[in-house]
Amino acid sequence: MAIAYSPSELMTVNAARLLRDGDVVFVGVGLPNLACNLARRTQAPGLTLVYEAGVIGAQPARLPLSIGDPSLVSGAAAVCSMYEIFAYYLQRGLIDVGFLGGAQIDRYGNVNATVIGSYDHPRVRLPGSGGSAEIAAWADRTYLITPHQKRRFPEKCDFVTGAGFLGGGESRKTTGVRGRGPLAVVTDVGILQPDGTGEFILTALHPGRTVEEATANTGWALKTASPPGQTEPPTAAELELLRELDPQGIYLKSAA
Repeated sequence: MAIAYSPSELMTVNAARLLRDGDVVFVGVGLPNLACNLARRTQAPGLTLVYEAGVIGAQPARLPLSIGDPSLVSGAAAVCSMYEIFAYYLQRGLIDVGFLGGAQIDRYGNVNATVIGSYDHPRVRLPGSGGSAEIAAWADRTYLITPHQKRRFPEKCDFVTGAGFLGGGESRKTTGVRGRGPLAVVTDVGILQPDGTGEFILTALHPGRTVEEATANTGWALKTASPPGQTEPPTAAELELLRELDPQGIYLKSAA
């Protein structure tokens, strides 16, 4: 009997599967938070969760609702200042993965979490960078997660909050940042990854989704691997844990 799951559950499970046991992960808010906590309870029990407020090795008994949630402190390896997290851990090169979301992700994996429209007269004012600009620059690799909607995937971001591969080619490398940049964008349709130029192409589809869905919901002429891979559907165990983590659907429903 097939297991029923929502698009946001499918997306979150596949995002969690990207993490490796032993990774040190700088956790973003929203779905990245949910995906990282799911990974720690499944294939990556040795995951070290780092939160912007200054928590290292968080082991929350429940899903933290923000980067400053008190549940992050109990059982953590260390608690320090926000300055120390960024200066002594992130910029020093001790973070393997930055896990982020964004209102816009463009052709080269640049992320916008600042404004929609012009900066001086925006149509929408978004929450802003937080630590995402630094995480995108200095984490060894970054992963992004967002629903696959055309408004979220413009050819060029209205504002670059976090750098992907900038204009493609060698443009990221010339900035001197340490991080390798975004290595995957997980959506509810499939997975996008950068080619040799830094342009994101469709490399895998989720069960029941199509190339046509992906291209119709992307703001540039999306290239596709030939053929694209196929992700595995969520297991019953993964879904059970995911629903236990977010029983009220605080993150899962908001991403639907």
